[in-house]
Amino acid sequence: MIIRFEDLDLYHIDHLLSDEERMVRDSVKAWVRDRVMPDIEEWAWEGVFPRHLVKEMGDLHLLGASFSEYDLASLSSVAYGLICQELERGDSGIRSFVSVQNSLVMFPILMWGTQDQKDHWIPKLGSGERIGCFGLTEPDFGSNPGAMRTRAVREGDGWILNGEKAWITNGSIADVAVVWARTEEGIRGFLVERGTPGFSTPDHKGKYSLRVSVTSQLVFGDCRLPAEGLLPGTTGLKNPLKCLTQARYGIAWGAIGSAMATFTAALNYAKSRIQFGDRPIAAQQIQQQKLVWMYNEIVKGQLLALQLGRMKDAGTMSHDAVSLAKRNNVWVARECAKLAREIHGANGIVNEYPIMRHLMNIESVHTYEGTHDMHTLAIGAYLTGIRSFDPPSE
Repeated sequence: MIIRFEDLDLYHIDHLLSDEERMVRDSVKAWVRDRVMPDIEEWAWEGVFPRHLVKEMGDLHLLGASFSEYDLASLSSVAYGLICQELERGDSGIRSFVSVQNSLVMFPILMWGTQDQKDHWIPKLGSGERIGCFGLTEPDFGSNPGAMRTRAVREGDGWILNGEKAWITNGSIADVAVVWARTEEGIRGFLVERGTPGFSTPDHKGKYSLRVSVTSQLVFGDCRLPAEGLLPGTTGLKNPLKCLTQARYGIAWGAIGSAMATFTAALNYAKSRIQFGDRPIAAQQIQQQKLVWMYNEIVKGQLLALQLGRMKDAGTMSHDAVSLAKRNNVWVARECAKLAREIHGANGIVNEYPIMRHLMNIESVHTYEGTHDMHTLAIGAYLTGIRSFDPPSE
């Protein structure tokens, strides 16, 4: 008999969810089971993004799920977190697509865009008719985005954009890019549409991780933008950082989904794999210790994410709390994937099982949206009141 994670709800976490939250979780879980899992290993092996599923994501209200404008789903933050959990239980690349569309594209347009920008983009992004990407990271500046070199200079009523962004999810398939650039007025956000002269999107090649996710560069060479390309409400680096806080929230939930996937795979494998006579390897103390550690940390991560979601809905969530959850839950997912690989032995490296795919994926999640080390320093600054990562004054 296959054991599901839901069969092991020792702390009755399911009871802490509303009926709507459980319904959302279960509907996404069923969609992932039926539409993602039958083909995910082939997509990952071939490096193919399942673009045909984007419209289905829109029909399921996964895009813009926690927003209320334009007849979007207006779900609770916890419900949106559960969406991320179930998507990443399938694959980190699928959750990454949804995270970018929601937190890094629709969010800044809704927060800082004009009414015309909202009217034009939000319904199309929410339905999956259009795809977006978010351009902040540069080849030389990831953890230090304030040092970006991409520049936008006014020319007449418009702007001239020059620079380069790197490691951009959805880059070459996006219809619109939310791009952050340095101006004489500080860092500001721009909407750059596909096909704009001077704008190109070469893909990053050779990835072992996030194989079902499109990852690209954004290159701007005298890229001319109209006046309405500016997100007028953007006034500094704090704007893209607010976007990242939204995205990290979803990651904190999604990572637990990945950990659930590798744990349940390891548990079921350990109960069925017979060695040293007629006993399963699950009877061995060393394997039980690994399984207990995984389950213990996943349950703590579930409770951490749930409380974070309740705080977000109450308007009391801080970026430091998000850093703690992202840091912890991604670390848990990474360690669970490694332990699951050990439990599977040689079988852990073949795509008959999901372990190596999750293990490779979580390496990217461990790095993007703030590395593990940078979140460590952010929490250290919260605890001590001293920012250890400020550059020395000259």
